[in-house]
Amino acid sequence: MKRTLQVFASLLLVGLLTAGAVAQTSGAARFDSAIQQKVSQQLQDKNEFRNVQASVEDGIVTLTGSVDLYQQKLDAAKKIRKSDNVQGVRNLLAVSSSAPDEQLAAQLQRKLYYDRMGYDNRFNYVEASVQDGVATLNGATRTYISRDSAMFVASTMPGVKDVVNNISVLPTSIYDDDIRIRATRAIYRDSVLSRYAIDPAAPIRIVVDNGKLSLYGTVQSTMDKQIAGMRAGQVFGVFKVENNLVVAKQG
Repeated sequence: MKRTLQVFASLLLVGLLTAGAVAQTSGAARFDSAIQQKVSQQLQDKNEFRNVQASVEDGIVTLTGSVDLYQQKLDAAKKIRKSDNVQGVRNLLAVSSSAPDEQLAAQLQRKLYYDRMGYDNRFNYVEASVQDGVATLNGATRTYISRDSAMFVASTMPGVKDVVNNISVLPTSIYDDDIRIRATRAIYRDSVLSRYAIDPAAPIRIVVDNGKLSLYGTVQSTMDKQIAGMRAGQVFGVFKVENNLVVAKQG
């Protein structure tokens, strides 16, 4: 009799556990279904997400499909991540791209060239390369705002599938800021180099890092490069000059 009661108790426990598991699974499915319905509606409300699909499992939203810009890929994930009860986002969105890497890099470089014009443009140097649609940004900026601005330019460039950010932000320094001002005056007030001030994007970039002054950009002659380096070396407070100016090809 005792043996029979033990078997009955065991079967009852298994039955209760099974029923609980079934109920839990059913509840989770309803929970995921509610999230998916809300997320799908959010995506449908934005035209840029018209080709985006979402699936949900255990509160994790998986995004598939395509968007036109890399920034839209980031925005889609950010938007869904803010939704109620979403535990995480798996972003598998593809970014449409049709432009060759070389063409894309040239277009991106030109946009970066004029980025932050009128602010600290001449104190930043950012260059871009593109491989298989992935843009890599290298260089240095005076502020985080300038770095983020360059990132945004790349992220909103049609054809860019992804962005690798290798831009360093220079240390905050009143001492370096004084050097930047003095170097700007020394270079752009020179009778030979003053013509470069006509370009609002300032082709001679002045990058200062703890007293080290680096020049970037393109000049028209070897003499111009030498004069710029000489003027930079005469700036009070500069302990080292790195002249990276490129002489434009003639013809």
